[in-house]
Amino acid sequence: MDNMGIEDILMYDESLFQNINAFDPDYMPPNYNFRDTQMEAMAMAIRPAMKGGQPSNAIILGSPATGKTTAIRKVFEMVEKNTEKVVCVYINCQIHTTRFGIFSQIYKKIFGHVPPETGVPFARIYTQIMQDLQKNKKSLIVAFDDINYLFQTNHANKVVYDILRAYEEYPGVRTSIFAILSDLEFKYAFDKNVNTVFIPQEIMFPLYTYTQIEDILKDRVKAGFFPNVLGDDILEQIAMYTLENGDLRVGINLLKSCGNIAEASASREITQEHFDKAIESLVSVNVSETLKSLNDDERELLKMIVNYDGVYTAGELGDEYKQKTGSSYASFNRTLDKLEFVRLIDTKFTGKGVRGNSRQIILRFTPEDYTI
Repeated sequence: MDNMGIEDILMYDESLFQNINAFDPDYMPPNYNFRDTQMEAMAMAIRPAMKGGQPSNAIILGSPATGKTTAIRKVFEMVEKNTEKVVCVYINCQIHTTRFGIFSQIYKKIFGHVPPETGVPFARIYTQIMQDLQKNKKSLIVAFDDINYLFQTNHANKVVYDILRAYEEYPGVRTSIFAILSDLEFKYAFDKNVNTVFIPQEIMFPLYTYTQIEDILKDRVKAGFFPNVLGDDILEQIAMYTLENGDLRVGINLLKSCGNIAEASASREITQEHFDKAIESLVSVNVSETLKSLNDDERELLKMIVNYDGVYTAGELGDEYKQKTGSSYASFNRTLDKLEFVRLIDTKFTGKGVRGNSRQIILRFTPEDYTI
C-alpha cells in the first residue's frame, strides 16, 4: 500500500476542528468587533451603579443575530470583573417565563444556588434578594433577552414593576432593566405604574455589512478550524450567502456544516463540493420549516406555482387562483406577498401591464425542494 493510502486511513481519526464549540450559538468570541458604540452606550447606562448611583434603563433593539446577546454578556462580564457592587443577571425569556422562574435566576446569581421549587412563597424569595442588595449596598441590573415572550405570558408588567419599584419598600436599593428586542415590529406597552419608572434609552444594533460578516466569520474559522482547512473563495461564498439571508447564525452554521461534510469524506480541506452539499441540506431544512408555517391558502397558491409547467405572471396566476378558490384579487395579492416575504418565491417586474400584474413569479429553489 502506498503512503497516500495509509494517510487517508489515518485521516478518519483526525479532525478538521481544533475547537468545534467555536460554531455554537452561545460561543463567546475573544475578539468581539463592530459593536463598540453599542457596548459603550450600555457601559454608560451601568456606570453610575459602579459609583453607588442609579443605573439607567435601556431598550436594546436589533434584528436576530446582530450581536445583542453577546454584547450584553461581554459588558456584564467586564462590570463583574471590576466591581462587586453591581449584580448583573441575564435572563433568556424564551426559557424563563414565570415570575417565580425569573426571580429564582436572580436569587441564584446572588446566593449561588436556586431556591427550593416548592414550599417557599414568592414573597420570601423576593424579600431575601432585596434585603441582600440593601445590606450590601449592591445595585441590580437585569437583562431580559427577547422580553416580548414575557408579554405573551402576561408576566412582563409584574416582573418589571417588582424590579424597578423595589426601592419603595427597600430604600437604597438601586435597580435597572435592559430589555432586549429582536422583533422590531413588536410594540411593547407597559402599564402606567411601570411607565413612570421605566424610561429607557434606545440602543440600536444595525445589520452587519458584508465586510463585517466576512471578518467575523474569519475569526470563527481561526478559532474553530485548523489552519488551511477553509480557503478564501469558500469563505467569500459563505459570507455572501449570510448577507443575503440577513442572519449571521446562518453563516456560522454553514461553516460547521461544511467542516462536518468535509470530515465525513476524509478530506483535509473544505472544497466547493462540500460547500454545495452544505447549502443543499440547509435549504431543505429551511424550506421544510417555512412550509410548516403556511396556512391553507398560502399552501394552495404555492402548489399551483410549483406544479405549473412554465413561468406565471401575477395576472395569469391571480385569474387562475380566483377561479379555483373564489378568493378576491386583494386576498390573492396578500397571499402572494406572504410567499415572497418568507422567501419561498421571488417576483420580477417585466415592465408591461398594470397594477403589478406584469410581475413574473420565480421559484427560489428547485420544485423537488417544495414538499407540500
